[in-house]
Amino acid sequence: MAKVTVVAGELGVRALGAETWDAFADLVERHNGVWGGCWCTWFHTMHAEKTHTVEGNRALKEQLVKEGRAHAALVFDGDVAVGWCQYGVPAELPNIKHRKDYEAGVVEPPDYRLTCFFIDTRYRRQGVAEVALRGALELIARAGGGVVEAYPQVTDGRKITASFLYSVTRNFFEEAGFTYLRPIGKNHCVMSKTVAPAG
Repeated sequence: MAKVTVVAGELGVRALGAETWDAFADLVERHNGVWGGCWCTWFHTMHAEKTHTVEGNRALKEQLVKEGRAHAALVFDGDVAVGWCQYGVPAELPNIKHRKDYEAGVVEPPDYRLTCFFIDTRYRRQGVAEVALRGALELIARAGGGVVEAYPQVTDGRKITASFLYSVTRNFFEEAGFTYLRPIGKNHCVMSKTVAPAG
């Protein structure tokens, strides 16, 4: 696919929902189901609950979206979805990476989690992830705000292939005003930001 040049200010954000499902599905299908057919379901379920099929993951994601149990800020270029930031309450997204390590250090669970980003390959390195993050935080603010956690990679300047950066980087979240809390796993950390309610 040919690279598309965009101006981040011209991109729009809409919430993932029944009315944006087709645009979301089109983005995922353009990228072969994303991460080997995950359909952005990994964080929703514990390992034993997954079907481990692309079709099963697609059906699960559609069901969760239509039941209001899957949330994301979708970035649009016109009518085409070109990226997302998935967010939700911990009960909606229980299956974070390094969960055992994370839970050993939890004092109080957050109100929301940011678990993954995905950007259309044609739109990468043009600020789409920043637009997705801002959109997710705005949607959280509209829902009442609260403490938001993220679990990014700590790259320490190392070049990491995009397929491993589903949670983006510590630097990315620091630039967005998140505070580093603690390490989890070998190369990840917990970061947090309090989002005020909208209005």
